[in-house]
Amino acid sequence: MSSEFSAEKIIRAMEGLPLGNINIMEVCGTHTMAIAKAGIKSILPENIKLLSGPGCPVCVTPGEVIDRILELAMEKDVVIATYGDMVRVPGSSPGDSLQRRRALGAKIQIVYSPVDAVDYAENNPDKQVVFLGVGFETTAPGTAAAVLTAKERGVKNFSVYSMLKTVEPALRALKSMEGFNVQGFLCPGHVGSIIGEEGFRFLPQELKIPAVISGFEAEDILLAVYLLLKQIAEGKPAVQNEYRRAVSKEGNVLAQKMINKCFEKRDDIWRGLGLIPMSGLGFRDELREFDAERRFNLVPSEPKPTACRCGEVITGRLNPCDCPLFGKRCTPEDPVGPCMVSSEGACAASYKYQGV
Repeated sequence: MSSEFSAEKIIRAMEGLPLGNINIMEVCGTHTMAIAKAGIKSILPENIKLLSGPGCPVCVTPGEVIDRILELAMEKDVVIATYGDMVRVPGSSPGDSLQRRRALGAKIQIVYSPVDAVDYAENNPDKQVVFLGVGFETTAPGTAAAVLTAKERGVKNFSVYSMLKTVEPALRALKSMEGFNVQGFLCPGHVGSIIGEEGFRFLPQELKIPAVISGFEAEDILLAVYLLLKQIAEGKPAVQNEYRRAVSKEGNVLAQKMINKCFEKRDDIWRGLGLIPMSGLGFRDELREFDAERRFNLVPSEPKPTACRCGEVITGRLNPCDCPLFGKRCTPEDPVGPCMVSSEGACAASYKYQGV
């Protein structure tokens, strides 16, 4: 970043704005971790607070969904293929995770891409390989590509448990929550690269909330926060794109077509937000053979009470350090909830960079 936008100058510019107490919410787990690592909260003016939102896909997955996965993992000839973050995420029962189930005999295969799971299924035709499709619009195209690849290759023993979600309905649900007190959204650059600037247009036009799409360097985030504060001070909510090097106005049209070819919107449950209409991505009928929910008849279970307060953390109602379990009963080595496990989790970020 040029000296024109140095961190020092940005902070001074923030301090010069005529504002009272302001809450800004980031809705990207990568932003959450970058903010903590760079110590951004500690250098902002005292009247400016950054809150973590539902930007970590692993963290918004409800415990009862994890429970279903744990049960499926114990089925004979089933292999769970997943990103590494999911292996240590606990279900409703403390200590129960895919890692524990693997010790009990479950077959867990960590993959770096969904297509790796297709390759594994093709090379192991005697196994039923289930890929855990976790993520937002960012990872949905890759999951769709894996499904289309499996169809093209005729791989019959591959399926996806879709936990894919979309960002817009969650932000609308946040805005409608009682006590919601956020004046601006720091929007996820990764998601923005897929849905484009237009995908966030509803925030200022309908919800009257300023929005800035941000990159992930510390200077990106500081500049994005300043742009948000300037919008708030001027009373002119808009969508501004600080991350122009990766995000266009229309987004990645090819990726959008890939998502729409495989998935359609459906109601889905989010940790901390409950059931949000048309917020998830389920399989289209023409690709239902790859739907693990149908293949294994995965029936939703009733939510179980838990001491985990991740739901409050990812909706900006609780600071991770204020949770009575934080750093005591709940640590990265022995997590109670997903926010302490995921590399994008707010609790993990606070724990790793305590005091930030």
